[in-house]
Amino acid sequence: MTRTLGAQEIEDLAVGAWILGTGGGGNPYLNLLNVRGQIEAGHSFELIQPEDLDDDAAVAVVSTMGAPVVMQERLQGTADVARAVEIMADYLGRPFDAVMAVEMGGSNSLQPFAAAAHLDLPIVDADAMGRAFPEAQMTSFAVGGLQPWPLALVDPRGIEAVITHAPTWKWMERASRSLTIEVGSIAATCKAPRTGREVKDWGIPNTATLSISLGEVVRRSRAEHRDPVTALCEANQGRVIFSGKLVDVERRATDGFLRGYAQLDGLDDWAGRTAGLDFQNEWSVAYVDNEAVATVPHLICMLDSVSGEAVGTETARYGQRVTLVVMPSPGVFTTPVGLDHVGPRAFGLDLDVVDPFP
Repeated sequence: MTRTLGAQEIEDLAVGAWILGTGGGGNPYLNLLNVRGQIEAGHSFELIQPEDLDDDAAVAVVSTMGAPVVMQERLQGTADVARAVEIMADYLGRPFDAVMAVEMGGSNSLQPFAAAAHLDLPIVDADAMGRAFPEAQMTSFAVGGLQPWPLALVDPRGIEAVITHAPTWKWMERASRSLTIEVGSIAATCKAPRTGREVKDWGIPNTATLSISLGEVVRRSRAEHRDPVTALCEANQGRVIFSGKLVDVERRATDGFLRGYAQLDGLDDWAGRTAGLDFQNEWSVAYVDNEAVATVPHLICMLDSVSGEAVGTETARYGQRVTLVVMPSPGVFTTPVGLDHVGPRAFGLDLDVVDPFP
């Protein structure tokens, strides 16, 4: 079931994946410009389903690692992520059959397209998060107990590294994060390779297609003068938990992450009420009147109240009129093992998970 993606579908994917990024993964705009350039140069992109993979197929899992705010200042070309895949293939002694995103959220949703254009590989319609998460152990592959090594890392200065072994996923996160911080808090990576069987068993399927459909919902609703926020909620089981104006955003880049807190004052139906959000690259907890109303692993999305487009943790600014929407998490993360990896306590927060979908 191979599908060739056209320019409009790539544009829609960028909009939809920015929404699924839950504030993180990096603003996709710069990577979208890169992919537009590849399309203009004659590259095409083939999207395949996980079921199309042979069980022993080799799948490269790619991403940019680092703090989203740094991505706005230190631009990446398309060759770095392709080079990370090449390094991994050399280390393994075999070529890859396909490439996929570790997270279908923000700019990382477009990294497989950069690699595919250079390496002539199909892109798997799946990822390991169904959104964006900040750390390497926060994936469905980690929940499944799959092997966390090796990992290849590339810095545009010409610094290249392979981590050949790590005892746990958290140690792989610590080691690769330290390397990333040392080269400037941004690097292209090829994560531990996956077999076709592992992608079918533990990947989250159809997330590229979902991103395209959400982007199309935003585009069509605006063209038809309908409310894009309402349309998005209808399209992906979302519900509005607050609407208002950003009045303060406190940000700090620490340990290779963008951390902080955002404050909102309510407008319209929410007038007289307040909201706040904790974030570590992504929005992790939403509070209304100082009470937690939604937490990871569910998707907390900050949307521009008029355009319906996502607002990221690095782009949120004073005065923006925004609506907070929560969408349900992939089921793999709501299990006890999943919550150990991506629940609030995995972020160092002394909170039990708040499920807004009882």
